[in-house]
Amino acid sequence: MPIIQGMPPLHSASPFAHCLTPDEVVRQLRHLPSAPRVLPRLKNLLVDPNSPMSEVVGLIRLDPGIAARVLQIGNSAYYSHGTRCYTVDEAVHRVGFDQVFELVANAVASQVLVRPLGCYGLDADELWRLSVACALAAEQLAARIELDRDVAYTIGLLHGVGLVAIDEWAFHQQQALRFQPGPLPLETCEQERNALGFHNAEAGAALLRFWDFPAVMSEPVRWQYLPRGTAAHFQHACLLHVAKWIRSAVCAGAAPKALPDPAVLRGLRLPASELGAMTEAVTSRLEAVNSMLDAGLPDKSIVMFPNGGREITGHTVKRSFIDRYA
Repeated sequence: MPIIQGMPPLHSASPFAHCLTPDEVVRQLRHLPSAPRVLPRLKNLLVDPNSPMSEVVGLIRLDPGIAARVLQIGNSAYYSHGTRCYTVDEAVHRVGFDQVFELVANAVASQVLVRPLGCYGLDADELWRLSVACALAAEQLAARIELDRDVAYTIGLLHGVGLVAIDEWAFHQQQALRFQPGPLPLETCEQERNALGFHNAEAGAALLRFWDFPAVMSEPVRWQYLPRGTAAHFQHACLLHVAKWIRSAVCAGAAPKALPDPAVLRGLRLPASELGAMTEAVTSRLEAVNSMLDAGLPDKSIVMFPNGGREITGHTVKRSFIDRYA
């Protein structure tokens, strides 16, 4: 199949042999990748039973893969007893120290999941940076408009899960898809819809529903490109939409050319004049996170397990490594 970089609009479905759906794509993704920068420090905390749980929670909140998995397990029938948890803190306390240790051990041992997104030209560190910057921006916006900060943070952290699902599907189906990032607010979603019949936000929401995340988290992810498409979750969708604008300004080092939709800003009761200060604040917080993760850690770390050691590289994992173990 030729590389798809920007096909002319299709009127209905994808060019594949059958009508592909987001649910079909997400069923192939067992877990989200984990950040190679977070894993060594988190593992070092977990081997010490005296480590403060607050530090463990703080690091898990920086890893989309482990955070999603901990929340998923915390809301399973075994642990939830019918009561949902919405925060990493609550989920970690539910599942316990040993279970979190096992999750991290599996993430390290299954480093095959930590790989660049070939469809989008993103390496593992870029994806992590976008995810954490969006989470920090969402948390800051939630504090500004008095929404739950932990829920907002999780929505921001997991806003790109659909990218991972689509890339994983394409990798295993040997589909040579390439999506060139466009400007906000649509980014790659039009190219994805032309090629697949849906875009990454729909795939992301399908994945979160498949993992039994509550609608307050899955629906804002689904409507991140068009917040006015949802009435029930309008405010959270608006929050994510604007958090992505701040994320892009932070990660690109310059504000996007166009401001967020004025109607979306009104939905958050947020003047556009405050975006600059929020961007500066998120930049500072992200720099602090980077410094904390980089301090005292070599480019390569050997993380020890009962059955031996595993090398974790500093920032990126190359596709050639994946090909050997897939």
